[in-house]
Amino acid sequence: MSHRVTIDGTTIETQRLRLRPWQPDDSVEALAIYGEADVARWLAPAMGRIDEPGRMQAIIEDWIAEQTETGRPTGRWAIDDLADGKLIGSGQILGLPPEGEDLELGYQFAPSAWGRGLGSEAGHALAHYAFSHDEEEVFAVVRTGNHHGIRTAREIGMEWVGETTKYYDLRLQVFRLRKGDLDLPNQ
Repeated sequence: MSHRVTIDGTTIETQRLRLRPWQPDDSVEALAIYGEADVARWLAPAMGRIDEPGRMQAIIEDWIAEQTETGRPTGRWAIDDLADGKLIGSGQILGLPPEGEDLELGYQFAPSAWGRGLGSEAGHALAHYAFSHDEEEVFAVVRTGNHHGIRTAREIGMEWVGETTKYYDLRLQVFRLRKGDLDLPNQ
């Protein structure tokens, strides 16, 4: 994996991706992500499948309104393919429930973008963003059975730390990446 990450304010670029703030007119393209049952099944109950543009636009408008200064590097990003400029994914750094103390990296991609290593590239970029804002560790929580999610967490360099029901009242696999472990050789 290429480790080139450029951060300019809230925009993050990698070799193949641009993570940028969401815009209200992203809703139609976002449906190719959140309208897909194969994506939404791993997000429920936090978020179900979105099946109509007006609802997607309202959700994006809520995400934009949520972008307030918390003193931590939290947020939501639309992910564009640098090759053609198309919106192909979504990324986020959010506080994990119940207290929001632990930060979770998350990323979702339209099925048309699967199988190219973009999830690990986006997760890696989000980790750089968090660590450039003085965070010391980030987490990924993955449902048992989400083999792609587990593989992606490992590709980012995250280590498995166990199972828990602490987050979202679900049995989840927990992966952690510490700042000092980012970009180590042979990850």
